[in-house]
Amino acid sequence: MELSVNIDHVATVREARKEKFPDPIHAALESELGGADGITVHLRGDRRHINERDLALLRKTVQTELNLEMAATEEMARVAVEAMPDRVTLVPEASGEVTTQGGLDLVNVKSDLEPYISGLKRKGIRVGIFIDPDMAHIKEALKLGAESIEINTNEYTKAKDKKEETLRISSVARTAKRDGLIVHAGHGIDYRNILPLLRIPEITGYSIGFAIIARALFVGLRQAVGEMNTIIKGA
Repeated sequence: MELSVNIDHVATVREARKEKFPDPIHAALESELGGADGITVHLRGDRRHINERDLALLRKTVQTELNLEMAATEEMARVAVEAMPDRVTLVPEASGEVTTQGGLDLVNVKSDLEPYISGLKRKGIRVGIFIDPDMAHIKEALKLGAESIEINTNEYTKAKDKKEETLRISSVARTAKRDGLIVHAGHGIDYRNILPLLRIPEITGYSIGFAIIARALFVGLRQAVGEMNTIIKGA
């Protein structure tokens, strides 16, 4: 089981004062030293946190896997091909949103994602899609040529009774794995609510950011990552 640490919020703190620190490059190093299996960043259209400078330096310094979350736009395709992350995760992006609100709606998507995805794959970039836990999206992800999915766990993390959402995620993960997709999960996961998810064997990777960065304020990033890594690897 793998942990990819999202370091966007380190860049958010930097941009709050338009300073040169804290540097997300340093955060990536500390995360890897804490045992992270990968680093995730979301390059948004408004560049509110991570920017091209960060992405270029991360590509040079990250020793694990670099995962770039991005909207499926031509601008982002050009950025990805230039930066060459190990993997991209296609996500929806709405103007003014505080964080990503849901998975990419593959059933009603207006743009033709198949050539978009195949173009990235031809350049040697693995492609995943961030989706809500819905069977219909699994079928569409396969048609489009995605190699992996990241199941949106937002509804799960907000639910008071997590049993129903856990069952739904488990069912979707099982179907996706059976059909040949690599299954990851993320959004709102913290040190406690991850525990039921760890009992779903089809999920082989987690993307976690806010909870780890928040914990790092008190214990340091390396330890915060190490604590989450211990939970995941010990499951």
